[in-house]
Amino acid sequence: MIKVGVLGATGMVGQRFIEILDKHPDFDISALAASSKSAGKRYEDATTWYLENSMPESVKDIIVSETDPNAIDNNVEILFSSLPTEFAKVVEPKFGENFIVASNASAMRMVDDIPLVIPEVNPEFLDLIEVQQKNRGWNGFIVTNPNCSTIALALTLKPIHDNYNINRVHVSTMQAVSGAGYNGVPSMAIVDNLVPFISGEEEKMESETLHILGTINDGTIKDADFNLSASCNRVAVLDGHTESVFIDLDEDINILDLKNKMSNFKGLPQKLNLFSAPKNPVIVTEEENRPQPRMDRNAGNGMSITVGRLRKDKVFNNSFKYTLVGHNTVRGAAGASILNAELIVKELL
Repeated sequence: MIKVGVLGATGMVGQRFIEILDKHPDFDISALAASSKSAGKRYEDATTWYLENSMPESVKDIIVSETDPNAIDNNVEILFSSLPTEFAKVVEPKFGENFIVASNASAMRMVDDIPLVIPEVNPEFLDLIEVQQKNRGWNGFIVTNPNCSTIALALTLKPIHDNYNINRVHVSTMQAVSGAGYNGVPSMAIVDNLVPFISGEEEKMESETLHILGTINDGTIKDADFNLSASCNRVAVLDGHTESVFIDLDEDINILDLKNKMSNFKGLPQKLNLFSAPKNPVIVTEEENRPQPRMDRNAGNGMSITVGRLRKDKVFNNSFKYTLVGHNTVRGAAGASILNAELIVKELL
């Protein structure tokens, strides 16, 4: 068992890390870190538990540590980070000196020598770890995953990008309130309402997706060569982001062929049979009224993206559209970091 810890352990994504890791056959939760107001307390006493399933018994008596490398036992090898962006920007590099940091925070995602990885999409970006350690003189390193809406989109784009020439992608998201954290969206702002703005979200989708689908050569990443435009909305759904995707190609396609390519798409995690890897990263459904967050967010234990309404666009030539649903705090957050760590353990340790 590899000893692991969670940074930002009392928050919603931190709790999702704990929920998933508690059942993991290879990772043993040995450290939990949070803010100074929680440090020194039993985890159960420091935390208001937000998830549907009960707090795991295994973590209740763990004493919460300060978010400081000196407060973490040296036997811990991997730290999962769900820290707020501005704090992560300062603290994660300190942990990266001696620990493996699998981060869900956005602070370091677009830094040149830090891999931004979805294991099924761009596992080769882990080559940047060697560059990072050489540049910084670290024994440890940082690996990041993209934001929740980007992960869902990029997983569905990968089999398309590998088989066709994409000219442009338009995406409109309907994102669950859990993506903003428990206190992120006031109830009076979202009940009976839709908020057509999520700060920084459109920019993240537009930059991170092209980065992930790009190519790496001698430690330099070249973004994918197509245009992507995003419009992001917050909706009154608890978990599960929905996205409407519109794609223009430079040639006509057969929809059945496209469905087969998406349904049969496998990545390195599936080939390696990693514990958190879903059998099918992308599930294509034929029901005309699917996918829906409540019915499809838990597909593949929350690690699969469900695609439906895959059809040709009747207005624009060489174009098609579809709807997707992905679990934003599992595949889009904690589960993504854990799958990154599993790949690192399998391939690099």
